[in-house]
Amino acid sequence: MSELVFVVPAGIDDVKRPSGGNRYDQRVRDGLRPRGWQVRMMACGGTWPEPDEEARDTLAGRLAGLAAGTVVLIDGLIASCVPDVLASQAARLRIVVLLHMPLGVPPVAGDAAMVAARERRALACARWVIATSDWTRHWACTQGGVAPEHVVVALPGVDPAPQVAVGRDGTRLLCLAAVTALKGHDVLLDALATLRDVPWRLACVGSMDTAPDFAQAMQQRATAQGMAGRVAWHGALHGSALGHAWAGSDLLVLPSRKESYGMVVTEALAHGVPVIASNVGGVSEALGQTADGRRPGELVPAGEATALADALRGWFADPALRRRWQEAARVRRATLQRWDTTVAQIEQALLA
Repeated sequence: MSELVFVVPAGIDDVKRPSGGNRYDQRVRDGLRPRGWQVRMMACGGTWPEPDEEARDTLAGRLAGLAAGTVVLIDGLIASCVPDVLASQAARLRIVVLLHMPLGVPPVAGDAAMVAARERRALACARWVIATSDWTRHWACTQGGVAPEHVVVALPGVDPAPQVAVGRDGTRLLCLAAVTALKGHDVLLDALATLRDVPWRLACVGSMDTAPDFAQAMQQRATAQGMAGRVAWHGALHGSALGHAWAGSDLLVLPSRKESYGMVVTEALAHGVPVIASNVGGVSEALGQTADGRRPGELVPAGEATALADALRGWFADPALRRRWQEAARVRRATLQRWDTTVAQIEQALLA
């Protein structure tokens, strides 16, 4: 049996804080164990990716206590901000970094140059970098200083899901994302404010606790724009409640300012739901296209409410467009990567 220490932020199993990174880490852990891996989780407390000195020192001590030659898979949210800790152990441990979203991708909190330089130093300590999209791989090689032969791409998988019976008028909108500035709820509300003549309804599903001040401001914004009765704030949902949210949706809207891939996009396609999303990071990969070049939705510039409003109005106004996107989503549904393939790709890097 192979042994692996998997270093992750504390709380990846907290159902109140769902995220793409947490779900990915869970599926890697749960997928490696049946393949003969003894996965030992090292959950790190602290405010990652901005840890205090105590959190860094605790991580350093725990890594120093591992036996030489131990394979250590470390979530990039932790790895990218502790290059000195990794450098002190790189000769002893077989460090592999799982890079979800590079911290050096704009918008960046604080000194962007410092963040980027710190991340490059951290990635230099890894024997392998696992990128969760081709876009992330390109960033790691061109901006992160990683040699292409040391990067493995393991796209997020998706679970089979029941196909949604989409509504005829397409007015049931879903935004499935934590309510934070990076996810662009403000842009979505501004876009919808120009479409009051259309009888749309929006369900916002995602944590309201990650950025509570922003979440409260968005609720106030919807009220000020006269849309409080048309926007429902459900918070984080899971299980049957989340399934019910998908079943009541015609279109996923993802107005993010920053995404490495956008797992929720492939989750939408698994349900046969088309997507309008920001053209950032690896979202274009997640949306994909059919063999004959049809996209199951549309990509718009990030942060531009007018462009988003135009795309939404086109969706509402054109039944033929809706049918084309819905059919393309059904076709893409059959081609999505499953999690067992993702885990197998990661295992290759761990064994190399």
